[in-house]
Order: sequence, then C-alpha cells, then structure tokens
Amino acid sequence: MGTLYRCLIVDDETPAHKALAVHISKCPDLEHSGSAYNGMEALKMLNDNTYDIIFLDINMPVISGVEVMELQPNRPITIVTTAYSDFALLAYQNHAVDYLLKPISFEKFEKAVEKARIYHSGNVLQKEIQLNQRVFSCKINGEPTEIPLDEILYVESTGNYLKLYRNRQNLPIVIYGTLLSLTETIKSDQFIQVHRTYIVNKNQIKAVGQNSLTMTNLAQLPIGRKYKILLSGFI
Repeated sequence: MGTLYRCLIVDDETPAHKALAVHISKCPDLEHSGSAYNGMEALKMLNDNTYDIIFLDINMPVISGVEVMELQPNRPITIVTTAYSDFALLAYQNHAVDYLLKPISFEKFEKAVEKARIYHSGNVLQKEIQLNQRVFSCKINGEPTEIPLDEILYVESTGNYLKLYRNRQNLPIVIYGTLLSLTETIKSDQFIQVHRTYIVNKNQIKAVGQNSLTMTNLAQLPIGRKYKILLSGFI
C-alpha cells in the first residue's frame, strides 16, 4: 500500500465537515483523522497529533484560519476551504497549496489533493533534513556563523532586527530579519512563538504562568492572548 495521508478538517460549520468527509472517503489514500470546529481547537489538535493534510476554513470565531496558519508556520500541507475569495493572497503567502471556494465539487477537491500529493513527495527529503537541523546559520559582522539551536534561549523581534539570546551569554546577537523569516529558516519543532515579538526554545522554558513565562536564564517574557493555546502542554 502507498502513502496514507492523515487529514484534519477545520471548519465551524457541520455541513462543511460532512461534505469534506464524503470527498475524503472517495480517495483510498486519504484518511479522515480529525475534526476541529474552531481555530483554538485546531491548534491544540495540531500540537497533540500528526496530520499530513489540513482542510482549513478561513472565517472562524476567536482565531481565524489565517491566524492558525500564522501561528503554525511549520504545519502540515494546507488546503484552504472557504466561502470568501478575499483571503487568497494571505493564504498563499502562508504557503497554502490550494484555495477552494465553497461549495466544493469533488473534481476541484481531487485537483487540490493532487497538488498536496506532489508537494508531499517533493518535500519528504527536505522535511528529514529539517528534522536533523541542529544549527542556525547567519552572518555576524559580515562573517558566516553557525549557532547550535540548543544554545538559543529565545529570540526577540525589534522592528526589522532580531535579538538572539543564548546560554551563558549576557548580550544578544543582533541580526537583520523577521520572526517569520526565522521560523521559515529554522523549521524546527524545538521553537514556538509565544508573543508577536518572541519565539522561544521549548526546551529552555522553566515555568509558564497565565500571562508570562520564565526561561531557564530567569528572563520573563509575555504571552500573547492568541498564543496561549500553543503553551497548553506546559501549564
């Protein structure tokens, strides 16, 4: 038997779940492995389980589909399923492989899934490389430098620059870039965004409170409201 793709449906409307479940059942290599009815539930399920393809609605209460994509930049392959055409650019900027407008015919569904299959087959080796990544490469004072990921405690965004705080180092390394570009470069499950200006090394978290967390160097960092769900396993 070939690859079996575990699928998660994320939508706040039950009819949409039923329609997508029927489409999934017609494809022998797809398995309906989970259903989430809002963005917060989706984030928790993505943290707790492994999926290959997400069918993601955009217009949901509390946390939208776009916010789910932003909060999980290294998530599984994403196919957006929505009644709104306004968010196509944002979806593709967040690396969705296709954007389907409801009602979704099986023909359009099948074409989107084929894109996901192609994307998956081309990304298997790259994912293995990402999982084995142990260093972050950057330039410091013009010199190429490799920083072991385990040494990075957390990263703070300040405008167009990033401050990398390391073990046993009082002063941070300052490099040009954004948090989004950093997560796309590192692509490691070792790091998690906890605030719009902070990414932290999960292995360096000492304690988590309601609105802040403490790192192993005793630095206290704020937790953004919409990022709390990502820290549910630490509380």
